Amino acid sequence: MRNHRKFLIWLLFAALLASVPATWAAAMRPVHAPHAMVASVHELASRAGLEMMRAGGNAVDAAVAAGFALAVVHPQAGNLGGGGFMLLRLADGNTHFIDYREKAPARASADMYLDLQGNVIPKVSLVGFKAIGVPGSVAGMVYAEKKYGKLTLERVMAPAIRLARDGFFLAWEDAQDLHDEDLAKFPESRRIFQRNGNYYEAGEVFRQPDLAQTLERIEKNPDDFYHGAMAKEIAVAIQKGGGLIAAEDLANYEVKEREPIRGSYREYDIISAPPPSSGGVALMEILNILEGYDLSKYGNRSAAAIHLISEAFRRAFFDRAEFLGDPDFSKIPVAQLIDKKYGVAWRESINPERASLSKDLKRPVIFNELERYAKLNLQPWSGPEPENTTHYSVIDPEGNAVAVTTTLNDSFGSRVTALGFLLNDEMDDFSSKQGVPNAYGLIQGAANAIGPGKRPLSAMTPTIVLKDGKLFLVLGSPGGPTIITTVANILIGVVDFGLDIQEAVNAPRFHHQWLPDILLLEDQISPDTRRLLEAKGHKLVVRHLWGDGECIRVDLNTGERLGASDGRNNGKAVGY
Repeated sequence: MRNHRKFLIWLLFAALLASVPATWAAAMRPVHAPHAMVASVHELASRAGLEMMRAGGNAVDAAVAAGFALAVVHPQAGNLGGGGFMLLRLADGNTHFIDYREKAPARASADMYLDLQGNVIPKVSLVGFKAIGVPGSVAGMVYAEKKYGKLTLERVMAPAIRLARDGFFLAWEDAQDLHDEDLAKFPESRRIFQRNGNYYEAGEVFRQPDLAQTLERIEKNPDDFYHGAMAKEIAVAIQKGGGLIAAEDLANYEVKEREPIRGSYREYDIISAPPPSSGGVALMEILNILEGYDLSKYGNRSAAAIHLISEAFRRAFFDRAEFLGDPDFSKIPVAQLIDKKYGVAWRESINPERASLSKDLKRPVIFNELERYAKLNLQPWSGPEPENTTHYSVIDPEGNAVAVTTTLNDSFGSRVTALGFLLNDEMDDFSSKQGVPNAYGLIQGAANAIGPGKRPLSAMTPTIVLKDGKLFLVLGSPGGPTIITTVANILIGVVDFGLDIQEAVNAPRFHHQWLPDILLLEDQISPDTRRLLEAKGHKLVVRHLWGDGECIRVDLNTGERLGASDGRNNGKAVGY
């Protein structure tokens, strides 16, 4: 009888374990390592980065190796045919922001996605050859490696080439994602990713010989991608399908280093992404508004705290809609938007007991320059940033830190494949038509209209946080417009509520983006909290899971690296 009871208890325990997703079970506590850490959405990419640091490379070598590896093992968002941002803080305190965001081709025009009646043509900016912007990822990663890395390009690309040539075992989620119906519309994509309809199953080895060959060509002569035979082959493939990119567009692409956004929150220094990302500006606005509240007294994920934080989100996205775009084409009033006095003025408009109405929101008049810019951006427009971006974070033994967010835009980008790799659909991040909301309801202004050579506005928010001048946090996430609020949620979780980095990454998320006027909540937030928020006037929409925080914290007492890969996904933080 006793043995029978023990057996029943064991069965019950096994059933309980089986009911917990493996990722959650493996991601309840941060990964500890004394020297170095990489956190990404795929363990093989994280290990590629770690391999570089064990070989004597630095955080940039690791980041570039992980980036190329993600193009192989995470084709949903890792890429050669997309773009991204790299935020780098060196151990000596110097910071750099490398912008390799995609650009519109020279033949792009403001009305290129409109029909003869002036209406937006569905999906043309999302799927297919006309959705493709000039890719920047190869240029950006090669630039970072040559300028800031220690190893050779051949060395840092070796793991990606090996993974493409020899293959890797597909996880269930990745095998399911490859069933994407839009991939099937393009013969090369259908052949490579769907085996011409004989779909890959979980546990099968996925080999990509065409991609391996392309990676080898890049390794031998990276300039060929933009100025040589590869550039011509890419342009011919795109134009054959009706796209706009010419070899000259690739030849004219340039990586830019920009000055990061800098601010402070309580006793912490914040370094984040400048335009053409909206992420750093919006993040600083949010934090400046919230700095006047003692959030800790309300309790983590309480209705009172969610209310105040979401009201800050609402106001930052209101400004994002009107002012932000490509700084090479529009003057962006960054200094005014991230000014502490402006945050105070916004805070005074928040009622702690009642939700604002987005349609009635009025900007505080404390800077005449903001009013002048507002008049120039006459009609806001909604432009998406689909949610399948990817982020990874790196810290090396010397204390160099890298935060990278990179994307194809939509999952699998345009679904078009050339030379074994997927191409982006980044043109959808521009304003296709003023005043027309998209599926995401995200509003943007005239500064983000389509124009030749322009970089589209982004929400990507790679962020580094210091305390007393010492490296403390490396943060980032995918998630389209929710990127900004996810990074804010994680940062606030650590700073205001005392969560460890894994708890902060796993904590239930919430999001407000001004329009549509809804408060988006993860379903882990309790029904009682939801009822209290509704009583304050919030219109709630509940979703399951979103985002993928891949973050690192440094223990300021011991220097230990604490890695947190999001429990919502199959990523992995690895260190030594």
